[in-house]
Amino acid sequence: MADDSQRNFRSVYYEKVGFRGVEEKKSLEILLKDDRLDIEKLCTFSQRFPLPSMYRILVWKVLLGIIPPHHESHALVMKYRKEQYWDIHHALCVIRFINDSTPQVDVFLRIHQLESGKLPRNLAFPLEPEDEVFLAIAKAMEEMVEDPIECYWLVSCFVNQLNSKHKDSLQQLPKLLEQYLNIEDNRLLMHLKACAAMSKLPYDLWFKKCFAGCLPECSLQRVWDKVISGSCKILVFVAVEILLTFKMKIIALNTAEKITQFLENIPQDNTDAIVSKAVDLWRTHCGTPAHSV
Repeated sequence: MADDSQRNFRSVYYEKVGFRGVEEKKSLEILLKDDRLDIEKLCTFSQRFPLPSMYRILVWKVLLGIIPPHHESHALVMKYRKEQYWDIHHALCVIRFINDSTPQVDVFLRIHQLESGKLPRNLAFPLEPEDEVFLAIAKAMEEMVEDPIECYWLVSCFVNQLNSKHKDSLQQLPKLLEQYLNIEDNRLLMHLKACAAMSKLPYDLWFKKCFAGCLPECSLQRVWDKVISGSCKILVFVAVEILLTFKMKIIALNTAEKITQFLENIPQDNTDAIVSKAVDLWRTHCGTPAHSV
C-alpha cells in the first residue's frame, strides 16, 4: 500500500512540475523489452496514455502488423517489406504510372492500388473517394515519418485497418456524434439542426480521413494512437469537442454552408487542448481500459 501511495505521490508531483508521463514512459519501456511483445498490453497502454514520440512509430508498426511481435524478426521482416516496396515501385516505373518527379504520396497510392488489385487501366482515370482518403492520410503520415518505406507501410496498413476492422463502426459515427452532442450541449445541436447542418458536417474529413488535413501533426498523432490501438470512437469525441470549443462561432453562423466551411478550416492554435478534452470526454462516456500495464 505504501508503494502505491508513493507511486501516486510521484505521479502527481511529476504532473505538477511538467513531467507528466515519466512513469508511463518507463512502463512502456518495460513492455518493449519483452522478447515477444504483448499486443494486448500495447493496445491497452496506447488507449490509456499518449505514446512517447520516440516509441510511437515502433508501436504503430507492431499494432498494425507491419512487423511481428518477436523482436528477433523485426529487421528481417522490414528487409522483406523494403524489397517488396521497391519491386512494386520498379513495376510501376516500367508501366509508366510513376517516374522520378511523381510526388511521394502519389507513389504510395499507386503502390497501394497495385498491391490491392485496384490500379486503374491508365492515369487518366479520376481518383475514387477512397483514393482521396488514402492521399489525405498519406500526406499527414509523411509529416510524421522520415523513412518513406516505413511511411508507406504505415499508411497502407492503417487504411486497410480502417477499411476492415473499423468499417462498420465508422458508418455509425455520425449517429453517435448526434447522440453525444445532445448529451453535452442540446442547444448547440438544436442550432445545427435548425440550420440543416447536421447532414452536411465534414464527416469524411473527420471520420474517413481520421482528421488528416484538419488537425496538425502533434494533435493528430494522439488521436491516431487511439484509433490504431482499437478505438475509432475517439473520433466522435474529437468532433464533439471541436463543436463545443467553437460553439459561439458556430451559433453566430446561420447557414449549413458557412458552418461546414468553418469546420473544415478550424484554427490550429488550440488543437492540443481540444484533443485532451476529447480524450477526457471519451473516457467519461466509454470508461478507461483496465488491463494492467
